[in-house]
Amino acid sequence: MRAFVVTKYKQPLQEADVPEPTVGEHDVLVRVEAAGLNPLDEKIRDGEFKQVLPYKLPLILGNDVAGTVIGVGAAVRGFKPGDEVYARPDKDRIGTFAERIAVAEDDLALKPASISMESAGSLPLVALTAWQALVERGKVRPGQKVLIHAGAGGVGSIAIQLAAHLGASVAATAGASNAHFVRALGADTVIDYRNQDFEQLLTGYDLVLDSLGGENLEKSLRVLKPGGKAIGIAGPPDPAFAREAGLNPLLRLAVAGLSRKIRKQAKKLGVTYEFLLMRAGGDQLRQIATLIDQGVLRPVVGKVVGFDETPQALQSLSQGGIRGKAVISNG
Repeated sequence: MRAFVVTKYKQPLQEADVPEPTVGEHDVLVRVEAAGLNPLDEKIRDGEFKQVLPYKLPLILGNDVAGTVIGVGAAVRGFKPGDEVYARPDKDRIGTFAERIAVAEDDLALKPASISMESAGSLPLVALTAWQALVERGKVRPGQKVLIHAGAGGVGSIAIQLAAHLGASVAATAGASNAHFVRALGADTVIDYRNQDFEQLLTGYDLVLDSLGGENLEKSLRVLKPGGKAIGIAGPPDPAFAREAGLNPLLRLAVAGLSRKIRKQAKKLGVTYEFLLMRAGGDQLRQIATLIDQGVLRPVVGKVVGFDETPQALQSLSQGGIRGKAVISNG
């Protein structure tokens, strides 16, 4: 089976022949029709997350899949060959930059019927991230104020739509050329991050979804109202994440150190900071699929490339300039 693998951190992906996936009794074998490209893939390739996601190399990358079921394990009841599905495989079972992948039944959902494979392949990681940040952790309610950074990006473009659907007043940061696009997604206020300082323009926010980290995260704390929450998906990881991930005591201590400064700043301001590394979830993907088919959410695909172009497409992610997601098509 053909796949693209990381053989050494900081090196380009290499095409390789790899063994066929092992299909357990609760697994579904999927022929990969489309796979989304995510900054997370690039961070894994670069070795940036190797402390908190200790993968063994060589590793098949890829965190999003849409495709067709071609086999099921003995205990699988919810899917059958021929079903069109989508998923974010569990973090320990990634590998969608390949011709086939085995996915746990619980992590899989029927793909939204109203969209293409490429659109479905763009969704799982970013849609689950937005859902877990806004619905699960943020508990966003009508009338609240939500700030979403990088509004034209993969997570941002879905999070804006979801926050607006939940009844929030939405502010987003984006480049001036994307202002109209971001407003069309549901943003009430758009901040041009190149020429405007969001900290000077916004105040009293209930929730910030930060995908940039660093100084941007620190400033985000200061636009929150007392009791507000900043959720970071670029880091730094926090102690709660370390516990949930089952890291050993030494790594837990190291992770606590990484986020000590930002947690201290948050406490001083009377707000909280949480790190989110989204998890797989078939049930949430089913709810998201319903919203897609109802027209509440729409995927944003800015670029589609062929399977053979995977290494170059992944490396080009860092150059930006793509609205929504870039997707690999195996069609």
